Amino acid sequence: MSVSIKEALEIIINSIQVKDFEIVPIENATSRISAENIYATSSLPKFNNSAMDGYAILLDDKEKELTLADKIFAGDNNKNLLKSGTTIKVMTGAMVPPNCEAVVPQENTEMINDKIKITSDVKKMQHIKFIGEDILKDSLLIKVGEELNFAKITLLASQGISHIRVYNKPKIVVFASGEELKLHYQTIEDHQIYNSNTPTFIARAKELGCDVSFVGQAKDSIESIKEHIYNSLNADLIITSGGVSVGEADFTRESFTQVGLETLFDGVYAKPGKPTIFGKIKDTFILNLPGNPLASALIFEMLGRIIVQKLIGSKDFYHNFIYSEISDELINKKGKFTFIPGFFDGEKFTPSNKKSPGMVSILSECNSFIVLDENLSKLNKNQKVKVIPINWKFFCDEKKDYITYE
Repeated sequence: MSVSIKEALEIIINSIQVKDFEIVPIENATSRISAENIYATSSLPKFNNSAMDGYAILLDDKEKELTLADKIFAGDNNKNLLKSGTTIKVMTGAMVPPNCEAVVPQENTEMINDKIKITSDVKKMQHIKFIGEDILKDSLLIKVGEELNFAKITLLASQGISHIRVYNKPKIVVFASGEELKLHYQTIEDHQIYNSNTPTFIARAKELGCDVSFVGQAKDSIESIKEHIYNSLNADLIITSGGVSVGEADFTRESFTQVGLETLFDGVYAKPGKPTIFGKIKDTFILNLPGNPLASALIFEMLGRIIVQKLIGSKDFYHNFIYSEISDELINKKGKFTFIPGFFDGEKFTPSNKKSPGMVSILSECNSFIVLDENLSKLNKNQKVKVIPINWKFFCDEKKDYITYE
């Protein structure tokens, strides 16, 4: 049952539900997905405080020479009231007097005969940070399904939260099939080639936050592949590549069928990557990808990443994109949705000049791709495109002016 890319994504999204969680210290929670809603236990600031070193005053006293009545340092529990004709010196972050109506920066004052004289205009409530200005007590800080990063850890720490419930990292098993391919640590003859797909999926799944296991290379027999499948059914997802077409020596499809694969889709109307199978055996999902390296990698970016986003418990599982312009004219053979890898430099998307499904070097030079509609045969230079990121640490090797001007 071949499906369109859109149908494949909907099947994936509707098929995967995640429930298992663990509790971890917040320092270990980066890149994990929250399995609970987190609400503020207290307001921030917890009390009105001074935004700078200065003098707390009553507004009616701004023209007077004031007597220094007290000093309040950050951390002091000093709630003394201001009296007319007096001022209290407050340090940055210190609690201001309950009846304070403004803080005057220290540099906007001068000392005259042991009195404080204000030398600038004063606005009501200036330089005061108010209770709840940053965070209100009981407000929702983190939602179920949000990814935790350093900024979210800041929120948790600010509330005195030391541990958080997160979804378990999905367990992914990768195994190789096809004796014509040799693993990268084996010795090969001149007529043989290395299996680059298996290390690719292992590395990519780790990058995406999964626990990944490699269980070896199956021999070209149904029994050997079935043995590897049975050994992997404790995983959330099994990834293989190759052996899912109708070739005489392709045993993978039959092996999974005999083990009880429930096929959710069999083939996608896309190039490259048509021979892709997604299904499940009991609670373990199966992704059989094409054997060609570029095809399998692009299909994984299009479909496999969404599987991972669902398995890690993320609420964000739809592809996002950035509008850009294509740097050069592009001719496309229409009829199927087409993946075009390329490089986005922040201004233009430049398609790779190599597109063969069997190539291995292309994605090492690309950081994104575009998806062309099945009826699209040509893109003109500078035409708008929707760029989907792959590798998105957004730096470059050329110095650019990143400042926004008027």
